[in-house]
Amino acid sequence: MEMPPLPEVFSFMEKVLEKRREAGTLRSLRPMELMDGGRVRMGDRVLVNFSGNDYLGLSRDPHILKRGEEFARHFGAGATASRLVCGNLSCTEAVEKKIAGMKGFESALIMASGYQANLSLLAALCDRKTLIFSDRLNHNSLIQGARLSGGKIIRFRHNDLSHLEKLLCDAPEETRKCIVTESVFSMDGDVPDLEGLTRLAEIHKALLLVDEAHATGVFGDQGMGLVKPGMAHAVVGTFGKGAGVFGAYVAGPALLKDYLVNEMGGFVFSTALPPSVMGMVDASLDRMAEMDAERKHLAALGDQLRHGLQYLDFYTGASCTQIVPVMVGDTKKALALSAHLEKEGFLGVAIRPPTVPEGESRIRISLCALHSKEDVEGLIRAFSTFVHIQT
Repeated sequence: MEMPPLPEVFSFMEKVLEKRREAGTLRSLRPMELMDGGRVRMGDRVLVNFSGNDYLGLSRDPHILKRGEEFARHFGAGATASRLVCGNLSCTEAVEKKIAGMKGFESALIMASGYQANLSLLAALCDRKTLIFSDRLNHNSLIQGARLSGGKIIRFRHNDLSHLEKLLCDAPEETRKCIVTESVFSMDGDVPDLEGLTRLAEIHKALLLVDEAHATGVFGDQGMGLVKPGMAHAVVGTFGKGAGVFGAYVAGPALLKDYLVNEMGGFVFSTALPPSVMGMVDASLDRMAEMDAERKHLAALGDQLRHGLQYLDFYTGASCTQIVPVMVGDTKKALALSAHLEKEGFLGVAIRPPTVPEGESRIRISLCALHSKEDVEGLIRAFSTFVHIQT
């Protein structure tokens, strides 16, 4: 059916998209199918997937899928309402207690996604009189949450505690303060000094909020991240990455949970997650707790990849985790490298502005415990052939 021409009110959209086309930053959706073994099917090709966040390879785990089915049959397809109305199912309460126990915190509150959790949490904890000290490389969800709160945002240099300390010392003592960071930075694969941040927060009477999205499943006791009890005042973890499922949580003292249940709009006004998701999260927590061997293998793959790329003179920044950025700089070169990797049988998506700063386009390699050493060797060879093509 022929569609009528778009009205004039849409004209600004085309201008924005055309500007992106010219800059090489236009995004588009590509259909694909996830497969076993850290692979993905795109059209008639199967590629080794080095762009996903399924760090432990749990997204197709049969035990997780089975428990999701069991919970759906027992509790129903949906929660039917927000938790403060009639959606507070017993299975959700049980999973929250399990999360809190494994994390070593008093309580946990389940949310729909990490983005929703960060956006809603900062808006609830901070107001226009709050000083929010935010790492320069924090995820967009933390940036937008800080903006939504109305507080004054003060950015400190990435992982620079000396700079943060100076900024804190310059702040009025009586002002409410909040320090915001990540435990594993999603685009750079590096980690902060969490003990140092905890000390600064204590000295300056500041709330410390840490996003554990990319540490969950991969680091810590039972895979519950890098923040230990007594470190941060509020921790956000997600289940859509290392846990292989969906959803997120906020962990902290019981008082924090009581406060958020009353003051966090993203929780109060959202329908609760469906029972099937609760079942899969429940099983994923069990699986994560017993996967120390997979975490060790994942760490070894990271070391192997960094060594191989650095030998080829690729810069991988301060990465020390399963996330390895291959810094390219130029956007068009990053796109060309991504296309070359795909031709060689590997999915390595180019990350471009505005996701990363101008001039810092890269291929963000995400490793999975299902990858083999041979997979990584093949990827390194693909980077090597790109170097030869360029020279």
